[in-house]
Amino acid sequence: MTETPIGRNKVLCLGRTYCDIIFTGLQHMPQLGRERFADDVTITAGGGAYITAAHLAALGRSSALLTRLGNDPLSRSLDPELGASGIDLSFVERSDDAGPQPTVALVKDGERAFVSRRAGGSRPLTLERALSADDIAHLHIAEFATLKDSPDAIALAKSRGLTVSLDPSWDDQLIHQGADFFALCRGVDIFLPNVEEGKALTGADRPEDILQRLQEHFPLVVLKRGPSGAMASRGSSCVSAEALPVTVVDTTGAGDAFNAGFLHAWLQAADLERSLAAGIEAGTLSVQSAGGAPVRSS
Repeated sequence: MTETPIGRNKVLCLGRTYCDIIFTGLQHMPQLGRERFADDVTITAGGGAYITAAHLAALGRSSALLTRLGNDPLSRSLDPELGASGIDLSFVERSDDAGPQPTVALVKDGERAFVSRRAGGSRPLTLERALSADDIAHLHIAEFATLKDSPDAIALAKSRGLTVSLDPSWDDQLIHQGADFFALCRGVDIFLPNVEEGKALTGADRPEDILQRLQEHFPLVVLKRGPSGAMASRGSSCVSAEALPVTVVDTTGAGDAFNAGFLHAWLQAADLERSLAAGIEAGTLSVQSAGGAPVRSS
């Protein structure tokens, strides 16, 4: 657990923001040369930084989005949703080279496949100003690819007294970097991978072994296991929590929603058991609708 510095309670979420185009109700995944039809489609803002920030805001935790957005029509189509999210958007950088950034998600039987486009670099010009804001308590980095673009972000955050969390987020080119990965992550307080990412980073198969190997690099490791729940390990303590029974519509962003629930509780000095339970509750809410951000009543 941690004590939030006096006068600080806001979580700063750093990462790319995408326009998610989510097809649900597919009976079969597409094959080359063949067309498939989905039952429904949802177009929404996405990316781990936005989804985590939106769930934090829904939980009552002040949050800010640190990202770059384009000026193209697809990027601008996200403005109404972002504006209604309750997130502090004062550190969002607008630039012509930052868009469009679409993600197409194909969902079948609750699981999904993605195709995304990255535009420009991910380091916002507002990075240092955001980290220096008086009300920021914690920096959450939503993907390792963003950390690679801003390798000084952790040191800058720590120099300002902030705690830091990282969700590596799957990346075929970056997840297998071995020692280079862990060197860039030095200083992270909370590491939040899922099982597949943990396996790729450690070469281990059993969740207990993954946690043990990751603890050589991070003081607190939280392993997301989807329908098997989650586990957390800090020092000699290792706790686990089961997933909640629920009808799954779309798992897009469920891990990012989990991050929000866990961080919100952890920053309130909750113990690992309560923090895990809060993460699972937020992730469970996320999978009951298409898209990763919480559904807001009109």
